[in-house]
Amino acid sequence: MGQVVELIAGSYEQIIFGYKLTCDPQSEWKATADFSHHAHTASISAVAASERFVVTGSKDETIQLYDLKKGVEHGALLHHDGTISCLEFYGSSHLLSGGEDGLICVWSTKKWECLKSIKAHKGKVTSLSVHPSGKLALSVGTDKTLRTWNLVDGRAAYIKNIKLNAQIVRWSPEGDRYVVVIDDKVDVYDLATASLTGSIINPKRISSIKFITNSILAIAGDDEKVRLCDVGTESWLCEFTAHETRVKAVDCFSAEDYCVLVTASNDGFIKMWKLQIGEELKPPTLLGEVNTTARLTCLAVWRPESILEVKDEPKVGPTASEVAEITQELMKNKRVRIAAEAVIIEDE
Repeated sequence: MGQVVELIAGSYEQIIFGYKLTCDPQSEWKATADFSHHAHTASISAVAASERFVVTGSKDETIQLYDLKKGVEHGALLHHDGTISCLEFYGSSHLLSGGEDGLICVWSTKKWECLKSIKAHKGKVTSLSVHPSGKLALSVGTDKTLRTWNLVDGRAAYIKNIKLNAQIVRWSPEGDRYVVVIDDKVDVYDLATASLTGSIINPKRISSIKFITNSILAIAGDDEKVRLCDVGTESWLCEFTAHETRVKAVDCFSAEDYCVLVTASNDGFIKMWKLQIGEELKPPTLLGEVNTTARLTCLAVWRPESILEVKDEPKVGPTASEVAEITQELMKNKRVRIAAEAVIIEDE
């Protein structure tokens, strides 16, 4: 395969697992144990990977850092007061974290200092997602709101009352739409029209989603199946039985001329699936699997070659004035109201 790919999984047993992938075109893929570390004092709730670092968040209120290029621990971030609920890198320059304390923190990966600490939600932050430009972020929380943040100045662009607690929010890879997961439903929003374009109902409560392309979304829920849908046409494309128990996490990466879908489950297995993206999407075939013997909670793919190096001030993406224009587009929806949020900005 000629590429470095490592699967990182967190577990209820407080252990983080790392498996290096090797591929022989004539046989099944093999995931070789690279490391395991008793990282936390409570179950691991979130994991994210950049070009160099892997971070894990836990119910023990800490974020642990690992430098995978050097193969060493890199310390811990202790700003949050409560469970770390979500983690997401923007390129290799910044990390965003959300927690039970309602805070969203923006970290610089150079010195691992907290650049901004935003009181984002009255309840806990359940999920966040950074726009591909790096200038906007979405978050949902237990205060039944969807909030858009201008990351240039750390302030709320708008607040939408969604009347229910959402578990997941995700931008599409091209940033022209986003989805919000509430229990078993995926609501699809279009950025250009700032409106809800449709909804997709999953048979079970949804635990994890992943955009495979800008329109194809993989959905895992409280059963053993993974389902693929087209968010543009709101239609189901295919489904397959991935595990013996419920699927907790799903991720993907590209390899040669196909996509590799990675799934993790309570049954302890991490599985790799070959998915051909064509006119007619067919259920994927199993490439390989590994049994961690732990109850897995979260999953990330570490692949340095495929992650874009983003500088602190990216040249690509909207300027502050363009962010304001995007915000105006979003605010066309009558259900949106402007919020004057007080923002705490920490000066290290």
